[in-house]
Amino acid sequence: MTTAPDLVAQILRLYTVEKWRVGTIARQLHVHRDAVRRVLQGHCAPVHTSPLRPSRIDPYRPFILATLAKFPTLTAARLHAMVAERGYVGAASHFRFLVAGMRPRPTAEAYLRLRTLPGEQAQVDWGHFGHLQIGRARRPLMAFVMVLSHSRMIFLRFFLNARIDAFLRGHVEAFDALGGVPRVLLYDNLKSAVLERVGDAIRFNPQLLALAGHHRFEPRPVAVARGNEKGRVERAIRYVRDNFFAGRSFTDLDDLNVQAAAWCLGAAADRRWHEDHTRSVRQAWQAEQPRLLVASPQGFALEERVAVAVGKTPYVRFDLNDYSVPHTHVRRTLVVLADEHTVRILDGSNELARHRRCWDRAQQIENPAHVQRLVEHKQAARQHRGCDRLAQAAPAAATLLQRAAARGHNLGSITAALLRLLDRYGAGALQPAILEALQRDVPHPNAVRLALERARDAAGQPPPLALVLPEHVARRDAPVRPHALESYDRRSQPQEDTDD
Repeated sequence: MTTAPDLVAQILRLYTVEKWRVGTIARQLHVHRDAVRRVLQGHCAPVHTSPLRPSRIDPYRPFILATLAKFPTLTAARLHAMVAERGYVGAASHFRFLVAGMRPRPTAEAYLRLRTLPGEQAQVDWGHFGHLQIGRARRPLMAFVMVLSHSRMIFLRFFLNARIDAFLRGHVEAFDALGGVPRVLLYDNLKSAVLERVGDAIRFNPQLLALAGHHRFEPRPVAVARGNEKGRVERAIRYVRDNFFAGRSFTDLDDLNVQAAAWCLGAAADRRWHEDHTRSVRQAWQAEQPRLLVASPQGFALEERVAVAVGKTPYVRFDLNDYSVPHTHVRRTLVVLADEHTVRILDGSNELARHRRCWDRAQQIENPAHVQRLVEHKQAARQHRGCDRLAQAAPAAATLLQRAAARGHNLGSITAALLRLLDRYGAGALQPAILEALQRDVPHPNAVRLALERARDAAGQPPPLALVLPEHVARRDAPVRPHALESYDRRSQPQEDTDD
């Protein structure tokens, strides 16, 4: 809490000139004693005790000051135990207050303003901007930020994770957007850049070193707990929070990145340049571009690479979801290559499957051809396929099948009947109908069908029309081509006419 300047001046005058005690000042000015002490300590006025009432701690001050000079972070509780062994009889609470005024204060450190040459340096860091809810998955929203140290031009790109593949992709897209590669890139000790650090020994992430060798830049970590060495990117992240992200609405990640790119080339580039207020960041950046290194024209592999094991079902688990593969490759170890939009599954150099990436969780992303080939190969899988389809569309169907099995019903016919109801009425209507049938304790498709019909009647909707006729109905209604009836006419004529 900040004390008013006039009150601060009055407290200092009464204490130093009029020699009032802390308690007297607090009572007369109607403030708390701790507020008076904070003012006095903040303005380097020692809080002394009255010479008429010497403090019990006075004989122990030299010992306490010497101990704190040697061990500045030693706790007041431990100090109290040490002076108590030497004869101090004061209360621990008052002792802690007195020790707080004796602790040595760290001296304020001054920093030099760092200046860099054009094209010499850029600073890189991640910023965390909350989470995005995608279906049932809660994904972190991470911002990759790169700032040119000379012109202060900002590159901003959002990802749904902070893994190394996103980190490398941010570099490559930043080089394209900024028009070149800085000679030195500064990082703090994030795991995407520095895997291990012991003193001056640093072990870089090998994938980052590969990217640095590809584009010929030098990765350089800052010292531990020295945020001032990369203050440009720290301030840039704060600038992004306050001037871009605050109150912004977007439909999805792609829309957010489009807005971020427009903001970097628009409002962020039009702000004043720190070294010359008559120029903008855009003008300084345009002058800096010729000094940047030319990015390598050869592409760099940016996809996330993961080895996955296929179980007895033709799916691989990647990033909380299951992706289908041909059934001929079960019980094998395959490789997944993934970017933001595509998941590719390879067996060596042979691409087995390609799927659109799903950022939800617990989903099955299938290629219908994979499933169809498996069904054709193993006809016994047809019933299980129907159960899986029912479980995804109406989870209550599993309970209905269990109760039906306990009563001895034919599960195959029940599954087929429920699938027909699913095709006619849809998943949204089937789930509540099954729940109603279970509530009535009638685990049978007829009860589900009656619940569906009652729901449609209550809503004033006509019954659904079956788009595909059953096979036996289609066979019964097949058109029949009649044959000629002349043979019957000849047989009905009299015999004598035939003889003539």
